[in-house]
Amino acid sequence: MSTTVFPPDLSRLLAFIRVVEAGSFAEAARRAGTTTSAMSKAVARLEQARGIRLLHRSTHSLALTAEGDRLMAAGRALTESLAHVQSALGDVARDDGGRVRVTAPASFARACILPRLPAFLQERPEIEIEVKFRNEILDLAAEGVDIAIRSGPLERTPGHLARRLCTFSWIACASPAYLNARGAPASPYELSAHDHVGFRNPASGQILTWRFTDPRGKRPVRVAPKPKHICDDAHASVALIANGFGIGWGPAWLVHDELRTGRLVEVLAPWRAPAEPLWMLRTSNRRPPLRTQRVMSFLATLPAGFSNKAE
Repeated sequence: MSTTVFPPDLSRLLAFIRVVEAGSFAEAARRAGTTTSAMSKAVARLEQARGIRLLHRSTHSLALTAEGDRLMAAGRALTESLAHVQSALGDVARDDGGRVRVTAPASFARACILPRLPAFLQERPEIEIEVKFRNEILDLAAEGVDIAIRSGPLERTPGHLARRLCTFSWIACASPAYLNARGAPASPYELSAHDHVGFRNPASGQILTWRFTDPRGKRPVRVAPKPKHICDDAHASVALIANGFGIGWGPAWLVHDELRTGRLVEVLAPWRAPAEPLWMLRTSNRRPPLRTQRVMSFLATLPAGFSNKAE
């Protein structure tokens, strides 16, 4: 793509226009925040470069020459065009309408974003939203994504600006009916005597490992579940757990409502692993458009009901 290079005397032309409109070099300099000498030199260099005389100068007044009059007509068209561009730039900077592209794990998008998104869009009808339900890490720039929601460490997403929204726990849980029938495990080591509902990560194809922390020595404990039932959709896993088909393990933002209503009961609460962060990512360090800022503010409110620590 070629780049247009302005003539070196364009700034001198603008100085000439300012002098004529102001009626003197001193007033033009005052309006432009520069010196009278700088204004005078700019006009003189323009005249020298083009081999023309633009102004008749006297002690108390300025008058246009014929050449100056012709150039002034073209100059006014230029300043009007520049004013139009400047106005357009201001409008773009103030505009909070348009499309914002967001990517988030499918389960988080369904559990946290979609239930509250309609109310937000009703309040902000100027915003158009596109949500990508993606569990894998995306190249945000290549995909044209403005905001990404991700959890855990960020080693796989270098070069992004990250804002921590909150921290959240992973919770082992089961239905009251299942626990009444089978009892509750006292430690992760007793899970082998129970039915498991597993989740297969659709991005990696692996069944999710359950993580705990021994409350006696704070040692990490990992359990590779041997699930009787497996889903690669997190909401389907929760449905099976809530219907009494076994113990499962999921993030607080996914099981929060079921725990609150009593459809699920937490097991192994003393063995909860340390909470992990939930991040909002962007690719650019420039100030985002207002529409993106509006969506970021909306997303920042979502963890309030389930987070361990909002930030």
